[in-house]
Amino acid sequence: MYVLSVVEGQNLATDNVTVIEGESATISCRVKNNDDSVIQLLNPNRQTIYFRDLRPLKDSRFQLVNFSENELRVSLSNVSLSDEGRYVCQLYSDPPQEAYADITVLVPPGSPIIESRDDVVSEGNETELTCTAIGSKPAASIRWMKGEEELTGEATVEETYDRMFTVTSRVRFSVTKDDDGVPVDCIIDHPAAKDLLAQRHLEVLYKPEVKIVVTYPEGLTREGDNLDLSCIAEGKPHPNQINWLRVDEDVPPHAVVTGSDLYIENLNKSYNGTYRCVASNSIGEAYDDYILYVYDAPTTSPTPTTNPVNTQDSRAGEGAPQKIDHAVIGGVVAVVMFAILCALIVLGRYFARHKGTYFTHEAKGADDAADADTAIINAEGGHNNTDEKKEYYI
Repeated sequence: MYVLSVVEGQNLATDNVTVIEGESATISCRVKNNDDSVIQLLNPNRQTIYFRDLRPLKDSRFQLVNFSENELRVSLSNVSLSDEGRYVCQLYSDPPQEAYADITVLVPPGSPIIESRDDVVSEGNETELTCTAIGSKPAASIRWMKGEEELTGEATVEETYDRMFTVTSRVRFSVTKDDDGVPVDCIIDHPAAKDLLAQRHLEVLYKPEVKIVVTYPEGLTREGDNLDLSCIAEGKPHPNQINWLRVDEDVPPHAVVTGSDLYIENLNKSYNGTYRCVASNSIGEAYDDYILYVYDAPTTSPTPTTNPVNTQDSRAGEGAPQKIDHAVIGGVVAVVMFAILCALIVLGRYFARHKGTYFTHEAKGADDAADADTAIINAEGGHNNTDEKKEYYI
């Protein structure tokens, strides 16, 4: 890895070099318009590494890569932290010139170490993890990931005597049962290292989760049926006790409890109520309820001659639309018409037996009078001598 910056004299140039410890670095001294002046390379202690194409320094890690009138290029293999410093390119011109190449050595950290304050933690409690990156240059940075969630840690940096750094990061968080088995990663970011991390899986203890499953019957529970309930309980640690009870009442005397199952035969309405399964472990307890309602036993009815009308249990679907029975309506209308007809017949017979009687002018003798005066006299009292005329009505 190289980070380049140019340092220029009048005719001499070189580059700064950044290299990872243990790798190779190359130093290049370049001359523009060289007039046969001599080029040499010095180390940070100003000892001559190469004079033209000759190597006075007895360090075989330095090797000549290229020598010409315009360049002196030297490689340094297996770079160590002690090789860091300022190297000097010299040109014996008039006046003499110098250019400087700074070698920076990067030291990657060792494998990170992750530790947990608690090997096992109960749900709802807080845990703390520590990650350490030892011996890096420059100091590393540490990131935390819990599954897909990034956590924020608190880091401390310690510089050692040999210009190295140790970084420690701590992270604290509360756990839930969903965190059980989730990996927590300590990720190291450093220019000299890639994909450097340490991982630890959380182990979380949690109270049971309880669910009641109806094994039998399927559908409504009716008188005379049997009931079979199964209690499923999961927790960490696994539930060590599972109990069945009936809320506010005793469990029927002939109910059979086998492990996590409850069996009641020949149901009747007196068994109605709430049945509860309670499971517990060292962390806590939990329960699930089943409400039993026993319906009437089904009755046998004759096969209908018309399309049957759908019916629904009152507890299973209240408010279902009711269908109109036209036969009933026709019967009611027939009864009403019959009652009206009977009333007419009775009234007719009543009027026939109570006939009305009245006298007309003819009955009063008006027809027998010679003139009007005589007719009036006859009408006032002389009708006894005349024939009585009658009219009848019904």
